[in-house]
Amino acid sequence: MWRHPLRKARSPPAVAVKEQSEVASKLAFGTLAVLSRLLATMVILFFLLAAGDRLLRGFIEVLPTFSDKRQAVDIASEIQHQIGGYLITISLMNMVVGVLAGLAMWGCGLGDPILWGSLAFLLNYIPILGPLTGIGIFLVAGIVTLDWPWPALLPAACYTMIHIAEGEVITPMLLAKRFTLNPVLVIISLFFWHFLWGIPGALLAVPLLAMFKIICDRIEPLKPVGRIIGA
Repeated sequence: MWRHPLRKARSPPAVAVKEQSEVASKLAFGTLAVLSRLLATMVILFFLLAAGDRLLRGFIEVLPTFSDKRQAVDIASEIQHQIGGYLITISLMNMVVGVLAGLAMWGCGLGDPILWGSLAFLLNYIPILGPLTGIGIFLVAGIVTLDWPWPALLPAACYTMIHIAEGEVITPMLLAKRFTLNPVLVIISLFFWHFLWGIPGALLAVPLLAMFKIICDRIEPLKPVGRIIGA
């Protein structure tokens, strides 16, 4: 059967447009899902912070003995102090990592240091998995943008050295006096909370695990569990 040649010439762009629209729709739905989970997490955290003292007072009132009430107040105070210090320390270190990563990517030739610095800043909130993801992203960006091989590998190498200096030397020294966490349990906690809440759950996994460790350390029957978490 004879076909007009113009129809045959126009068919490939139509397929390409369809594939691009499918990719764009998947990205849009994925972004919407992440934003919805993040919004839900922020709403829950807002109401927990707003009603935190009331919930704590109600919990203390139902405890049977004065010693239990006092122990609950001590645990709540320690959680507030330790987790607050942890979040401040991690946020400051992540800002340093973001600034250094942005300058390093700009020096390597990727450009847009604000974008790469913000990406490094956010990924560093997720232990182990976040930096590994960052190494992969910077490796792909270098291969796609820069000449092969050494210029293309330089962004990932610079980010890796920054992360090693921060994650293996500086941050452990700053947090060693507060608490240490078992890396295996950190990974399990990351996967568990990511399964429940997605990216916001992964961001909250370490603080929640640290809170559980503090509780276990202050309650006598749970002290062995606290030692395992901090091993």
